[in-house]
Amino acid sequence: KEVDRRGFDLTTPYRIFSFSADSEQEKEEWVEAMQQCIAEALSNSEVAERIWAVESNRFCADCGSPKPDWASINLCVVICKRCAGEHRGLGPGITKVRSLKMDRKVWTEELIQLFHHIGNAVANRFWAANVPPSEAIAPPSSSQERRRFLIAKYREGKYRRYHPLFGNQEELDRALCAAVTTSDLAETQALLFCGAAVTCATGDPQCPTPLALAEKSGQRLQMEFLLHNKTSGGCSLRDGGFLLCPGGKLTPGSRHSQFYRQLRAIPGCFSRYFPARWPHGVGPRALLGVSCFNHGFASSPRQAASSPAGDERIENTFEVYIESERLYLFGLESPDAAREWLKSIAKSFVHPCAEELLALDFQRIGRLHYKGGLNLERAEEGWFALASSALHVCVPGSERQEPLQLRKLQELSMQWGFRGGRGGPPAEARLVGRTLYIQGERKLDFLGWVQAIQKAAGSAGDTLSEQQLTESDIPLLVDRCIDYITQCGLTSEGIYRKSGQNSKTTSLLEMLRRDARSVRLKEGEHQVDDVANTLKRFFRDLGDGLFTGRWGPDWLWATALEDEEEKIGEYRRLLGTLPTVNRATLKALINHLFRVQLFSGENQMNTHNLAIVFGPTLFQTDGKDYKAGRVVEDLISHYVKIFNVNDQEMKKQQDEIMAIMKMREAASSGTQQAGDFICTVYLEEKKTEAEQHIKVSATMTAEELTFEILDRRKIVMKEKDYWSCFEVNEREEA
Repeated sequence: KEVDRRGFDLTTPYRIFSFSADSEQEKEEWVEAMQQCIAEALSNSEVAERIWAVESNRFCADCGSPKPDWASINLCVVICKRCAGEHRGLGPGITKVRSLKMDRKVWTEELIQLFHHIGNAVANRFWAANVPPSEAIAPPSSSQERRRFLIAKYREGKYRRYHPLFGNQEELDRALCAAVTTSDLAETQALLFCGAAVTCATGDPQCPTPLALAEKSGQRLQMEFLLHNKTSGGCSLRDGGFLLCPGGKLTPGSRHSQFYRQLRAIPGCFSRYFPARWPHGVGPRALLGVSCFNHGFASSPRQAASSPAGDERIENTFEVYIESERLYLFGLESPDAAREWLKSIAKSFVHPCAEELLALDFQRIGRLHYKGGLNLERAEEGWFALASSALHVCVPGSERQEPLQLRKLQELSMQWGFRGGRGGPPAEARLVGRTLYIQGERKLDFLGWVQAIQKAAGSAGDTLSEQQLTESDIPLLVDRCIDYITQCGLTSEGIYRKSGQNSKTTSLLEMLRRDARSVRLKEGEHQVDDVANTLKRFFRDLGDGLFTGRWGPDWLWATALEDEEEKIGEYRRLLGTLPTVNRATLKALINHLFRVQLFSGENQMNTHNLAIVFGPTLFQTDGKDYKAGRVVEDLISHYVKIFNVNDQEMKKQQDEIMAIMKMREAASSGTQQAGDFICTVYLEEKKTEAEQHIKVSATMTAEELTFEILDRRKIVMKEKDYWSCFEVNEREEA
């Protein structure tokens, strides 16, 4: 298990060994070597030995390397480890890669026999019938050469031996139906990979598919070959196509094994299939929504291999929700086919005003009721589409609304309260940021929306743009840490130089990465050095870095410029090249460090000391390049010029710092309460001269805050005066 950039743990049944390498590259080499040893120790050579019993299978079907221990189970070729890596890049719709030694459960007796009858010799007589010597690859070939060759061989079929019926779909399908009733696997292979549809109609009501014909004829190996190549015939919505679905009703919590046991193919397009198969017929208005889940039941070869034989075949699924509180699950192996089906079904029930939503690469689309803005009396019907982390809304008869950026939500809360019957909404979700209340018509559909919104509103990766964000495009994690240290740690001696407790830092970073929106940093519960260390580690482990891999070297180069004004101009130019989130985050961080160095008399962290700490952290250099510290020192020293900070903004920052210091003085006397924060209050109008900074405790009421402001401004309340206090968010919505 990787611990940090240069450390890793080795866990045994008896104890845990912790190792630290001299460099990140050396650590990766050790980890790879240990993982390979573990894989070899857990492997079983029985299947490999049986498949190698056929002489042609003892060498890679693509490059000729000896003793290949991987295979493509649908192409029936044995391949080496390096070619297997490139096979995976072609996708499971073309080649399904499995290990001869580790994926033991997938190797049924029928599949092993299939490799005896087809294997590399028969397969290459078809796939490699016309390979020019100049394009062939060998064991020493590079990854790029292998990739180019395999794309031409299997995806494009450039070297294959064309079947005489190639181009005549009807004749190919008829020939396939005849071939599967015999033991001629080579003929079946040629027909399938020259265009015959594995799910073509046979004309026999008792055996509607080639698979059924093979089963009736007792051709077990033909059946095995067809099962592993179900996607060869494709799925065309123009001609109907096939969908895979469970035999019975499933809910989101249904077991994978239940899904696979009940799997069956159902022909027909949307308009023919739904009324024919669902109990009461389903018209467009009865549909609530659809959602897609790529790789819903087999997210990795290891997972697929651990499932019962044949379970790995469904890799792309989507769900259809209907008004009768039912959920239907469908699956296809091709992601493009799944997406085409999904959009065609959605088009059949989405209101014409919301057809623009169909152009989005959505994960979920459907009909919900909502309340928002100033109209909170009656819920309206709207069409919603969730695309990445944005929630798009279309309402009949209304202007197009801006999508709700879920990662920028100030708060996300769910209010449950399902009620039976059709009278009234069964549940309500409240999203605060642009306040929006969403109501679901049925519990099952709404549960799906809740889970999808919660997932989209969270952090999705290790780059800045994938984090939960503030309205100013700053990661919420960074904003939380900076805000806490600004209020509680500006005068803390050695701030950022001292290391916090490693266990507490790791725990806090995990919580903030999981959902920074729900984390509240409080004095007494969290130590300043732990929070500071959390912020440093976040930037140190950040994917692509704060300055990005592309522009980072240019920032370091700029330090060599001798003319100060020219250097500042170059920094400003480079600042403009950064992505929006990186630019906003850099400004927020340097602004924070600028404040920290103002208190260097108390915290002993002047500009140079901060640069020594943050240079290697932000550029992720492990202290190997002194220019990293120079960049940070320049940014802090010339903060006002580089980031174009005006006088009004500087005055506001100074006022905030003064207010914080007064609060700290009050805290030292024992009057501070956990949860106090500085709030900006405006008297009657939002102007600088009407601005007041006030400490708001967790128990302060609006009435107390109002009297405090009036007292500060020496305003005497008359008997008939009425004062109100409003909280306004950044979008200026009351």
